[in-house]
Amino acid sequence: MSTKQGQRIALFFTGRRHAGENFAQVLARRAAGLPPPIQMADGLSWNFAKLPKTLQVIIGNCNAHSRRRFVEVVSNFPEECRYVLESLAEVYGYEAQAEERGLSAEERLRFHQEHSGPVMKRLHAWMLAQFAEKRVEPNSGLGSAMTYYLKHWERLTLFLRQAGAPLDNNLVERALKKAILHRKNSLFYKTENGAEVGDLFMSFIHTCELNDVNPFAYLVELQKHAEEAARNPSAWMPWNYREALARAGIGTGI
Repeated sequence: MSTKQGQRIALFFTGRRHAGENFAQVLARRAAGLPPPIQMADGLSWNFAKLPKTLQVIIGNCNAHSRRRFVEVVSNFPEECRYVLESLAEVYGYEAQAEERGLSAEERLRFHQEHSGPVMKRLHAWMLAQFAEKRVEPNSGLGSAMTYYLKHWERLTLFLRQAGAPLDNNLVERALKKAILHRKNSLFYKTENGAEVGDLFMSFIHTCELNDVNPFAYLVELQKHAEEAARNPSAWMPWNYREALARAGIGTGI
């Protein structure tokens, strides 16, 4: 998933490569001179490929994944998990406020630093104290959840240091549901090339949905205006293809 300049783009890949390797291929196509992008994912190592110096990224980890670890053990450690979950709920509350106010990336960063920063600082100190004072068994479910959080703390709190850094990877989690729905169709791919074609259409369709565009109408217009789209593809994206049609004096009818 990519979020930039108000648009959202979904790219689906089917094959033998790990997510990090697919991402490296996408990065290799970026225009030279652009600043490093922010990569948000869970902490699994295969999400992060080794990249040459020319393809560096700013890495953040997903707070939703880390939060889920506490949700899974809340019945066994209700008081401790409640403290963690309420702390994270407060941070997400500030995120909702920033979105409601329409804050810019820099304004959102300062807002989180002022309001979420103290919350996360207290949470970090509390977790360290649980281990230092032997209030939690490291091998328990709670200890494992806290160890994971502390291990990835720098990347989990990227939103307090980097403008535009998201709190979590939930946008991608929702996109993955599309792939799950698509799984039965994928069983009938006979070749990797066939799978690539399927991924292409998955990417088109979900990108349209993310930008409130009718996928069928969009794909029909691409077929009708294939030559124009090939000459100037940036003018025929899901979020602006209607403008290209308007300039040509053509209506979509949908």
